Amino acid sequence: MSQQEYLTVADALAMVLGAVSQLPAEMVPLGQALGRVLAAPAVARDNLPPFANSAMDGFAVRAADVSDASRGNPALLRVVADVAAGHVPDVVVGEGCAARIMTGAPLPAGADAVIPVEDTDEAWRDEARPLPEQVQLFRSVGVGDYVRQAGEDIRVGAEIIPAGKQLRPQEIGVLASIGQAEVQVVRQPRVGILATGDELIDVDQPLQPGKIRNSNGYAQEAQVRAAGAIPVPLGIARDTLVDVRDRLQAGLDAGVDLFVSSAGVSVGAYDVVKAVLDASGDVRFWRVRMRPGKPLAFGTYGGVTYFGLPGNPVSAMVSFERFVRPVLRKMS
Repeated sequence: MSQQEYLTVADALAMVLGAVSQLPAEMVPLGQALGRVLAAPAVARDNLPPFANSAMDGFAVRAADVSDASRGNPALLRVVADVAAGHVPDVVVGEGCAARIMTGAPLPAGADAVIPVEDTDEAWRDEARPLPEQVQLFRSVGVGDYVRQAGEDIRVGAEIIPAGKQLRPQEIGVLASIGQAEVQVVRQPRVGILATGDELIDVDQPLQPGKIRNSNGYAQEAQVRAAGAIPVPLGIARDTLVDVRDRLQAGLDAGVDLFVSSAGVSVGAYDVVKAVLDASGDVRFWRVRMRPGKPLAFGTYGGVTYFGLPGNPVSAMVSFERFVRPVLRKMS
């Protein structure tokens, strides 16, 4: 084959990306959704915060009652309640009254602002903090000051995360805050990984004359995981058409979405992968104008997309990153 018959990297990449599409969606528990890609927009089911609450430890007041308060002219209010986070207050803050309130606690009826505890005469640094009968307030506040209003962060019905977004820890937290116990995500591709060659032995076997360990299989399994897909190891196929076919059939039986093999795609007498694809599959190309990574078979086997990577470990890893990873990204 002449150099002119080799595909350019750009043409090869366009061909492989044009041959695959996104996989169907599935529902997964939120705790298992990290790194997955949203298949549909996430829409808020509730307001966040769901209720008006205090942004500070302090005292819930009516802003009108402290409009003239200052260090030199403190406002003196009667304390009518102690409102802790997680508890719904059953008190109304009327004229001349205040309620001690913790950060995150619901704002009691009648109150429309919060004064931070640092701007009061309460001994807030003391561990023992009995509820005072009265409190002096050393500053004024406007309506809504130090209050997080219902829906201030997220409004019910709002699209908060678009489809196609890969979920990071921060998105997981947001989804939890709106009660999204399950998430619709794109299914992860299942990738059959096959190493070929009579010279290969597994990593736990002692070296023998003429043998090398199967580093490609483990490297590709790691690359598949790093790309967010699920590896399906198919073991080591010997240099026979029957063994290669049998292991590929095992992959089809396991429901793989993609095959990745290493070695067997060059022009040697024992390069059986290309022979199997020529006989039983569909080879779209098997040479790319790239170094390392020139021998690269791409096609289908049993209707499943197939990448036959070079046997050289560096070439195999480079070819995976250049072609297989973008395909996995499009599929998932």
